[in-house]
Amino acid sequence: MRFFKRLRLILPIIFVFLLLSMASAEVKKDIIIKDLKGRPVNVTGQKGRPAILMFWTTWCRFCRDAIKAMNKDYAGIEKEGITVLVINVGEHEYRVKRYFKDTVMNFRVLLDENSLVADNYDIEGVPTYVLLNKEGKVVYKTNRMPANYKNLLLKK
Repeated sequence: MRFFKRLRLILPIIFVFLLLSMASAEVKKDIIIKDLKGRPVNVTGQKGRPAILMFWTTWCRFCRDAIKAMNKDYAGIEKEGITVLVINVGEHEYRVKRYFKDTVMNFRVLLDENSLVADNYDIEGVPTYVLLNKEGKVVYKTNRMPANYKNLLLKK
């Protein structure tokens, strides 16, 4: 009889842990967000090419400098075979569009309005750069673009 009482207490706890583990596994599935033109991009499905994910916001003064630098360096990075995804975190589309109103951008700006992608990569501040190898695994995460990004991404 005691065994069944304990089992009745333990089963709901096990059930909750199973639900939580399934929820965290679900976060690692493909996350598709849109760019400023409404085109979908599978951010978590970046495989086959190394990638740099740059997380930023319009209100961050360090991000503004990072955006200018990325705009200048983008073509060269892409030419090296590295995908660059510039991801705005937690802001509405109209605010991001207004920020770029008078600026010509060389890259696509992606909108992570609900912070799903940022949460998936455990982003704690901006700007943050996440470097992914060609298998899509994180090889480096930092708040500044590393000077040795090519070595980190292209090493075999």
